[in-house]
Amino acid sequence: MVTAKKSVHFPSFDNEGDVQRLHPLKDLIRRLSETYGPSGHEDKIRELIRAEIKPLVDEMRVDALGNLIARKKGTGPAPRKKVMLAAHMDEIGVIVTHVDEKGYLRFAPLGAVSPLTLFGHRCIFANGTIGVFGREKKEAKATEVKLDQLFIDVGATDAIPAVQVGDAAGFWRAFGDLGNRLIGKAMDDRIGCAVLIETLRELRKSPHDLSFVFTVQEQVGARGAATSAYGVQPDLALAVAVTDTGDTPESNTMAVALGKGPAIKVKDSGMLAHPAVKNLLITTAQEGKLPYQLEVFSGHSTDAIAMQVTREGVPTGVISIPQRYARTSSEMVDFNDVQNAVKLLVSFLGKPLKLE
Repeated sequence: MVTAKKSVHFPSFDNEGDVQRLHPLKDLIRRLSETYGPSGHEDKIRELIRAEIKPLVDEMRVDALGNLIARKKGTGPAPRKKVMLAAHMDEIGVIVTHVDEKGYLRFAPLGAVSPLTLFGHRCIFANGTIGVFGREKKEAKATEVKLDQLFIDVGATDAIPAVQVGDAAGFWRAFGDLGNRLIGKAMDDRIGCAVLIETLRELRKSPHDLSFVFTVQEQVGARGAATSAYGVQPDLALAVAVTDTGDTPESNTMAVALGKGPAIKVKDSGMLAHPAVKNLLITTAQEGKLPYQLEVFSGHSTDAIAMQVTREGVPTGVISIPQRYARTSSEMVDFNDVQNAVKLLVSFLGKPLKLE
């Protein structure tokens, strides 16, 4: 078996000057988006986030499952409310299940991977090996292709490629800046991670003890949120995640669009937001004259579902960043929505929180 490559070059801008000209928050989003980190393999993205937040928090630790838990002590009188904020670090990906005699790889999904989004696209393994998703040349309509009809071509010339059974790959796609609109892989939920990091930068003080948790394995069942919430024991919890939109041609009917502000979740397929937490977020946005939307989503849930039902239950809400083209290598968000989500969180955390 070929050993891991010593020099790994992950995707970035070709022109170094383009990176230097990026808004600092956009550059953070770029670096988060482009970093490797499929579910269960979050080491690289965790180290990037750890370096970003180290000067901003009082304590940091990594729990047994791999969640990065950072604490910022409150300035209010004891007993202080414990607030947990969560965004997941992992991205969807694939894991190798078989290597054939010619070096082609078969794979299983890590998260909700659709075969319609894969053919001809690239993936990257932890050791820097790049692969292309191919499909069997059999009679089938594109919409009928299943994952077990796809393979990964890593350019092997024999049956010993640089990867093996059990190795995981994430999508490989560079970040794109379209002005207000940003495109990248793993915006779900690296954009939530960016919001939490920027909130730490902007938040001068809070009366509450805050735990900023960058969770693992959300894409395969909100596992990191479940274990970290059990340990943190919050009095109130918020997830920062992404949500779908209803603003593209003939899209599903949904009252969420890019550029109209962060969405405050009412419900999704897995959870009902706690009414008092939802109303506090709405009041905070209104008081700060911040744009916001209300989200009722029939699709997937978030880390909030696990935090909400930990121990004897936790009042939980969600701030969602509207996103197009979910679970592809070109997820799109609006930069103003991201900035307004930060403003909403900073205002929310900076004041007393009474659940009534």
